Amino acid sequence: MKRRVVIAAGGAVGAIGIGVEQFWRNCLEGTSVVAAIPAAWDAYAEPHSRLWSPLPEIDFEALGIARTERLQLDPFAMLAFAAAREALLNAGFSLQPAQRPRAFSIAGEDSARIGVFLGTGIGGACTFLHTHAVHLSRGPRYNPFVVSMLMPNAGSALIANKFSVHGPNATYCVACASGTVSIGNAHRAVRDGQVELAIAGGSEFLHDEHGHIFRGFDIAGTLVRDCVDPGSANRPFDEKRSGFLFSQGGAAVLVLEELEHALRRGASIERAIRASLADAGLPAGAVGYVNAHGTGTVNNDAIESAIIERVFGRSVPVNSTKSLLGHTIGASGAFEALVTALTLRDGKTHINRNLETPCSGLNYVRSATAFDPQVGLSQSFAFGGHNAVLVLRRYNG
Repeated sequence: MKRRVVIAAGGAVGAIGIGVEQFWRNCLEGTSVVAAIPAAWDAYAEPHSRLWSPLPEIDFEALGIARTERLQLDPFAMLAFAAAREALLNAGFSLQPAQRPRAFSIAGEDSARIGVFLGTGIGGACTFLHTHAVHLSRGPRYNPFVVSMLMPNAGSALIANKFSVHGPNATYCVACASGTVSIGNAHRAVRDGQVELAIAGGSEFLHDEHGHIFRGFDIAGTLVRDCVDPGSANRPFDEKRSGFLFSQGGAAVLVLEELEHALRRGASIERAIRASLADAGLPAGAVGYVNAHGTGTVNNDAIESAIIERVFGRSVPVNSTKSLLGHTIGASGAFEALVTALTLRDGKTHINRNLETPCSGLNYVRSATAFDPQVGLSQSFAFGGHNAVLVLRRYNG
């Protein structure tokens, strides 16, 4: 018999907010952060796109990562830790000092029954590119920790080590679907009894000092081109869309639990059912909200809109969190799953920003009015054809 799985809480570090409640409040207010790309990048290329969505300043020291640790960690791993720490605290767990320096244990939990499932598109690319530049210049300050920093599994390893977790630990690298796939596999692990508790999500850091990563997307023609008005350049599902807004990165993490485990400790919960509608045992008509991949590229939005209409018709509310946040690549699916869960919890969702002339007749969310979805769907379509879908249902007891 399949066990029921619930979302106990989440954590978020994004361009529009640090912490879930600030992030969600800014989502509902339609907030977006758009700025000019770093001027230093112009020394190496003449980019077509001139905009990105930068992260706010983050005090990692206050989040429990000492200076000596920060010298040994790529930013994507630190972002993952920050989101995981918030998710655990929001879920009501107590973090106690462990025997190892600067490590914690999750009070009252069997560490062997806790798993970590993290998605990332490129992992420690920031470290790789910086170190490559140092190497070519024959610079003396070559970081001896570079190998462990640039590996994609560094984020999940950091979470496990910092929180003394000894259960399954997996990293999923499937481009823009990475965060979605990680949450789906975490759900399966809890559902099938491998673990009682799963820390799952996605993390990405896409900034490097020379603009290599930005240039790769820019030269491929995927980024916003109409940069005259920065506030309206990012416009998923609009006829005037020109590409997606490049994000510096971010992380979103959910804590998934077996239902009875959550009830025993008095957790505040929402029910999560993963994968396809068939796996969830639900008809398409049960879905009351769709959080779309919604990149803002011409082909993606057109194809995705047609698929949504084919499966759900035109009445289901649809929005794109990327219209606020930009594209965080491997972290995007985790952010969107978090927004879907919060939408179900609060019965309201954010607007599809800058949508003036829709590219299809779907029911795109144009105002943050209240509605009552019981089931929400979050979908991710990644480079390489890696498609992933999460179906979430509101927990009603």
